[in-house]
Amino acid sequence: MSGMKLSARNKISARVTAITRGEATANVALDADGTRLVASITVEAADELGLAEGSEVTAVIKASDVILAVGD
Repeated sequence: MSGMKLSARNKISARVTAITRGEATANVALDADGTRLVASITVEAADELGLAEGSEVTAVIKASDVILAVGD
């Protein structure tokens, strides 16, 4: 992501594997070197970004909470 500074430190290169469009939200499935991620974005944003299967993207993740769980 050259030319842009972000406060988020979690930037993951990925490839779009599928896009499921609803009325307002698009679920964009990503393959990040074998790890599956899904981003929920607006349909308008997906169109503006020109996303399609095979598109190379950077997933930028900024979360205030991360919850971990383990088995009993």
